[in-house]
Amino acid sequence: MQRTQVKIALLTLMLAMASVSEAVAQGAMVSGVVRDAQGVAQMGALVQVLRADSSIMGAAFTDLHGRYIIANLVPGHYDVKASAALFMPASRNNLHLRSGAEAVVNLTLNTLFEPSAWLPAERRKADEPDDDWKWTLRSAANRPILRLNDDGKMVVVSSSLTEPQKRTPVARASLVAGDGGFGANGLHNVLLMERTLDDGANVVMRADYGTMGRPYTGGPSTSFAGGYERAMGFAGASRMMASYQSHPEMVGSGNVDGMRALQMVSAERMKMGDMADVEAGSTLYVVQTNGYATAVRPFLKITAHPGSWTAGYRVATSQDVQSYSSLDAVEQPVPVAVMSRGRLQTAQGTHQEFSAGHKVGKGLVQVAYYLDSQKNVMIAGGGALTAADIQGFSQTNQGGIVADATTGEFRVLSAGYKTRGIDMTFSEPITPAMWLALAYSTGAGMEARDESSLTLPAVATDMTPRMSQALTLAVKGRIIHSGTQVRASYRWQPAQIVTAVNPYGAFGDQAYFSCYLRQAIRLGNLLPAGMEATVDITNLLAQGYRPVMTSDGHMLFLAQAPRTVQGGLAFNF
Repeated sequence: MQRTQVKIALLTLMLAMASVSEAVAQGAMVSGVVRDAQGVAQMGALVQVLRADSSIMGAAFTDLHGRYIIANLVPGHYDVKASAALFMPASRNNLHLRSGAEAVVNLTLNTLFEPSAWLPAERRKADEPDDDWKWTLRSAANRPILRLNDDGKMVVVSSSLTEPQKRTPVARASLVAGDGGFGANGLHNVLLMERTLDDGANVVMRADYGTMGRPYTGGPSTSFAGGYERAMGFAGASRMMASYQSHPEMVGSGNVDGMRALQMVSAERMKMGDMADVEAGSTLYVVQTNGYATAVRPFLKITAHPGSWTAGYRVATSQDVQSYSSLDAVEQPVPVAVMSRGRLQTAQGTHQEFSAGHKVGKGLVQVAYYLDSQKNVMIAGGGALTAADIQGFSQTNQGGIVADATTGEFRVLSAGYKTRGIDMTFSEPITPAMWLALAYSTGAGMEARDESSLTLPAVATDMTPRMSQALTLAVKGRIIHSGTQVRASYRWQPAQIVTAVNPYGAFGDQAYFSCYLRQAIRLGNLLPAGMEATVDITNLLAQGYRPVMTSDGHMLFLAQAPRTVQGGLAFNF
């Protein structure tokens, strides 16, 4: 009898252990890859599985290849959220896990200045986990929903690249101090907010209130901008942006005192199957000083990419907005308009480009032939500009000038030119998150005829185009271990050329040594979370300065880009 009781006890214990192991075996699992918007795998991103009440059921950090796995989850409905420094959180909502289910959830992190867009399904990257699926069942929305493994098990597949992302509203407050710059000097308080609507559309709002230091006693500069983006057919998207700027610090010929500008930008992109992309849009702006200037600047970009080759054609009439990605920056540059011959005038030009490229490993080699027709151009300069210097333009019938009273930087309207040239670019990834680019361009730029006797009013009439060339070395990306975002370049061209060679090119807005750094600041619990430091420098070494004499004998300078230094702190909420 006692032996029978022992057997019954052992049998009960074995059954209990079997039931426990069966329960463990039936636990659900979530795995996947976390990338940024460029497809680079993100190491160290925090992935959390949350209940409806926001309680954490599981968490993991991604490895060197951006992979994560969270196992032993109780069946139920969950949200999967990924977050990392310098990125906005991305999430997959209402994920239903059954007993023993294996869900693959790939998430894409976007930065604050690159709001999420509708992206087509991408081919699998080499850094993804081994993925041996045989076929994929797709829903009507063209989203992968099921897959079949070799072992016959059906698993759920979800990707934030192809499904609308419902993210928590994000806000960013910045305090930026500037030294130099055209319309960007002084201390600026910036607030930026981004929100994803229920239908997957994105809304961005930005406000900038700038105060100027002494001796300037005028009012503050203000800027307001709003953007809206939504998905469209043909795996495309559309963006619209409106902005208003007020710059009382601007003075110029024709008794200009203050400048206000209203801009409206729209752009669309479409995919024609897997072979071609089309982007089109335009900029409408109105500038008001003592008069009004209205202009429309359209653009068109067509790219075909059969296999490893690419071919494209584009036409642009604005250097600031040339493609759909130009609207990634919510902050728009200050429109420049000068009073000349009793009318408010702006720079005008047309750029046409034919390009061909070929992928070499992970890099790209591209050659482009372009034609530019500039009706008139703006020449930049700076120095101790006086009211008499500005008045000198008002007494002539040639050109015009507008200046920032807080920095002395100015823009002079000069005659245009026609030119043609080539642009060759080679780019190659040097790390999974960093790219190196080398570019060579030929074309014309404005040069002074007789530098020793050039006066400021003569800049509008005595500048002539000259064929020249430019060479650029640039790096862009993120340092993986520190998370530092870097954009640095050195662009050389002959110093006597005071406008950019190929100004519509990828590096046309860079001059000599320029860089941008953005770094998250962490110091234990001493500093608040989400704090960042930014540094933005243009022409750090003040190269390419060419002297010009005023009517009273003091010297100013002309330059492709005068030196500008900006730095500040930002808080992400």
